[in-house]
Amino acid sequence: MTELMILPATAPATLAEQITPHLIRPAVDSDAPRVLLLHGLASSRLVWQALANEVSTDCALWTVELPWHAGGGTSWSQRSEVGSWAGRAMDAVPGGVDVVIAHSFSANVVLSHLDRVGVRSTSLRGLVLVSPFYRDNADEFDWETISYYLNGFHRILAEGIRVRSAGRLDPERQRDMALRVQDRVGPYGWIRFFETYLGTPHLRLDRISLPCLVVGGEQDFAAFPSDADTLARALPDGRAHILPDCGHFPMIERAEAFGALVSDFLVDFTQHWSQTR
Repeated sequence: MTELMILPATAPATLAEQITPHLIRPAVDSDAPRVLLLHGLASSRLVWQALANEVSTDCALWTVELPWHAGGGTSWSQRSEVGSWAGRAMDAVPGGVDVVIAHSFSANVVLSHLDRVGVRSTSLRGLVLVSPFYRDNADEFDWETISYYLNGFHRILAEGIRVRSAGRLDPERQRDMALRVQDRVGPYGWIRFFETYLGTPHLRLDRISLPCLVVGGEQDFAAFPSDADTLARALPDGRAHILPDCGHFPMIERAEAFGALVSDFLVDFTQHWSQTR
């Protein structure tokens, strides 16, 4: 296993100046794709550590710490438009971004951003959406759904703590930590999360004409595998892969299998890219 490198890069003095990109694996070939990894709500860029050792395809892997990271504040959630953070993160990577791999809430943030600005205004050529939240019918959002995600929000956070700690914490300790994280996220943070979910039936996915891999976990009780399947079918060039024996964090729970999926996607992407350049 190779040693993980964290090399800070200086972002240009633009809207991206509030976000610092980190190169965790350089590419061998200067023409290799630049891949940006975006963590989910109350997580961190460290959630991608294993991926740097599992991706077999030559590419430059970049991460950023988004404002909704585990130790972050709440100022980001005071504004209703969170999609712009995806644009800032992409702008922060030197040379631009070819592929974004986004997890959970950030997958929805990316979709919201692309719905607003359009793919042609970015350098993006491919997407990997991991454990996204998606429904294609607004009528599916009933009071029971709202109650599930509001009153069970701490359960989703506790699952993240359990996975990242490799199960070393007892359930009571996990619950206490999750409740503290929930307090840090706050009501506005939860609202921003849920409104991106509520907005998914209205996304103009026909505008996102990129090769898209949608990865879900068979046992995910937060972003259900049906969400991933439905999203992949709705995208012009989407395909879904549901990992068995996996929950909300495929990049940790099934690191090797997830790395293989990403590697295969990048091989297909690189071949298609080289033919169209």
